[in-house]
Amino acid sequence: MTGPLENEPATHSRTARISDSIVREVSTDDAVGMVLAHDLTQIVPGEFKGRLFRKGHVVTSEDIPKLKDIGKENLYVVELASTDLHEDDAAHRMAVALGGEHTGYGEPHEGKVTIKSDIRGLACVDREVVDEINRLGDIALATVTNHRVVQPGDAVAATRAIPLIVPELKVREVERIAERHLERHGVGPIRVRPLRRMKAGLLTTGTEVYTGRIQDKFGPAVRAKLESLGSEVAEQRFAPDDRQTIVKDIHYFLQQGYDMILVTGGMSVDPDDRTPGAIAAAGTDIVSYGTPMLPGSMLLLGYLRGVPIFGLPGCVMHDPYTSFDVLLPRILAGDTIVKEDIVGMGYGGLYRC
Repeated sequence: MTGPLENEPATHSRTARISDSIVREVSTDDAVGMVLAHDLTQIVPGEFKGRLFRKGHVVTSEDIPKLKDIGKENLYVVELASTDLHEDDAAHRMAVALGGEHTGYGEPHEGKVTIKSDIRGLACVDREVVDEINRLGDIALATVTNHRVVQPGDAVAATRAIPLIVPELKVREVERIAERHLERHGVGPIRVRPLRRMKAGLLTTGTEVYTGRIQDKFGPAVRAKLESLGSEVAEQRFAPDDRQTIVKDIHYFLQQGYDMILVTGGMSVDPDDRTPGAIAAAGTDIVSYGTPMLPGSMLLLGYLRGVPIFGLPGCVMHDPYTSFDVLLPRILAGDTIVKEDIVGMGYGGLYRC
C-alpha cells in the first residue's frame, strides 16, 4: 500500500492499490454509502470493549456520530477485485477447509478465525501441512502441538490473513492442500479424536505398602489422572516385592477383561525392584522400558495379549506431567504405541531434571 501524501487535507480521499483491489481512505463525513474495509472496535474503559461495526458494513448517515465518538475522522473503505478476498473471508475459507472431525469455528474477527474442539479429546495436527501453508505467504496458520488433550471449546488452530486483501489464489492453494490430505489419509489435517472410556486394573507393588507400613499414594494419583480423561480404575490390588505374586496379579487383571493394566512402583534398578521383570515374565511384549522424557524416564510400556500394560515410576505420584500423561491419552484415543513413538518423546521432553 502506498503511504499517505504529506500535507494532504484530511477531507481529500487517498487511494491505495493492492493487487487489483482498491482500498481508499476517505473522510468519515464523505463515507455514507461506502463499505468498511475492516471491523471497528469501541472501547469504554471499565465498561465495554468490542466490535462496533463489522467489516462490509455500509455506512449510513446515522453512523457518522458514532464513528466520530470512537475517534474515526477518516475511514478505510474497500472495492474488491474479483481475484481478491477480504481478510475475514480468506480466514473463514481456510478454517472451513482445514477443520476436520469434532471441530468447529467461530466468526471471523480482524482477519482471524479460531478452530475449536467440540469434544474432550486428542488434537491431531499434521505439522507438514501447517508448514506447507505457512510457506505460502500473506496467510498464517497457528496450531496447538500434535496429540495435545483438549476440552470442548478449546482452541485447536487459528487461521489468519496478514494483509487486509489476500489474493484468492493463496486461499485456493490452502484448500487444495487440505483436500490432498483428505484424499491421502481419509481425514482432515486438523481434527480431534474422542477418548474412549476404559477400565483399568491397578496393581500397586511394594512390601512397605502391602504390609501397611506406609500409605499408598499411587492409587489416588492414578485414579485422578484416569478420571480427568473420562476413564476409571475399576479395581486396585496390592502385592509385595515378589515376582511370582506380581505375575499372578497381572494375569488376574487380564482374566477380568480390563482394558488396561497399570503396575506401579519398583521401576528403578534397585535389587528389590521386581516390577519390570515381572511384567516381562507375565508374557508381555515390551515396547520400551525407559523413555527419553523427564520426568518419567523409567516408565515401561508393553502389550499383553493386546492389552496395554504400563509400569509406572514414582514420579507419577507427584509430578503433574510425566511420560504417562503423554502416552495415556494416545492409548485412550485408540493408538497402538510403537518404538518410534517413544523415540520421538525426547525432543521437547525435558520438563524437569
